Amino acid sequence: MTQRGACAWIDASGGASGDMLLGALLDVGAPLEAVAAAVGSLGVEPIEIRPHQVRRHGLRATKAEVEVRDVAVPRTVADVLGLVERATLAPAVASFAGDVFRVLGTAEAAVHGEDLERIHLHEVGALDSLADVVGTAAALDSLGLLDPAARVVVGSIGLGSGSIDTAHGPLPVPVPAVLAILAGRGAPVASGGDGELCTPTGAALLATVAAEWGALPPMRIDSVGVGAGTADPPGRANVLRIVLGTALGPAGAPWRQNDLFELEATVDDLDPRLWPAVLDSLVEAGAADAWLTPVVMRKGRPGHVVTALISDEIVDAATRVLFTSSTTLGVRLRPVSRRALPRDEVVVSVDGCDVRVKRGLLDGRPVTVQAEYADAAAAAERLGLPVRTVLDRAAGLARTRDE
Repeated sequence: MTQRGACAWIDASGGASGDMLLGALLDVGAPLEAVAAAVGSLGVEPIEIRPHQVRRHGLRATKAEVEVRDVAVPRTVADVLGLVERATLAPAVASFAGDVFRVLGTAEAAVHGEDLERIHLHEVGALDSLADVVGTAAALDSLGLLDPAARVVVGSIGLGSGSIDTAHGPLPVPVPAVLAILAGRGAPVASGGDGELCTPTGAALLATVAAEWGALPPMRIDSVGVGAGTADPPGRANVLRIVLGTALGPAGAPWRQNDLFELEATVDDLDPRLWPAVLDSLVEAGAADAWLTPVVMRKGRPGHVVTALISDEIVDAATRVLFTSSTTLGVRLRPVSRRALPRDEVVVSVDGCDVRVKRGLLDGRPVTVQAEYADAAAAAERLGLPVRTVLDRAAGLARTRDE
């Protein structure tokens, strides 16, 4: 095995929030000065970040305490993006922070049924959110983890259970915004634990930084950082861990290799109108992909083979989905090896309309780009353009974004 480059694994099984991730990054070696300078360049009300050592369920951790004045300045997502654009931030830091706020704002707008332009940041914590997101972006950049060649893997995310009180009244846990952020990204999740383990800001940060999801990858470990949440419940350690080191793999390989499983079943008696929901349920359970193949069965009967590409840790969850959502009485499981390009998601503006674009990166450069159809369709309707035109323009902007 030979070195491949910078690598980090984030263990969010105990939950995730902005201050937990920021605390873990400071604990693993990100300089507080770089974080404070980035947050200070926003030009907003005074914000001070005070990291200090705490214990959570017997474990040492760093708590990133964000101290702000007790003021309430309403800011929309557009206002926040303007602050980020005007701040003196490194390009990678500004790009990452902007992407996080767009992910966060889009999810909040969807669950509240409002336009993105009308969503205010008070939905997720105003100055605290600004400090957590921009501070985390600066910390990641200082550790080399925003470099396109870096490998960041995020493990299963603990979501919590029960309900919490919010400005909108009691909400079930996981709260709707967390589910909206993680849906369709292949993120493995688990419930358990009382209360909210993963916040919308934590989910948006992980969704943006994750190049892939899964177990600890082959790597040489340099250091480990532990970030603490505010609470210290008796039954679990309220911490997030980050393992930092050097990836191991074939010399110069510009892609990632994962050992996965194909889970499949052959079905000939399911109402075909139900198949989209089955595929969606597999993805929501954590499948990297799911698809349907028409087949001809014995005696000429039409049928379908449903297949899901999954990691070892969600085999049982995906199997349960097939047994409960389809009419199959049995499933097949086979190991497969997948090589996948590192990928990211960027947001581009087509005549003032935001469109999310997924990019596959080879040697740090985008070689495949795919705009989100729903975003492109909404932009096309607003601009009076064909959807194809918006898709093409968004793809072109995404290809040249980092040049």
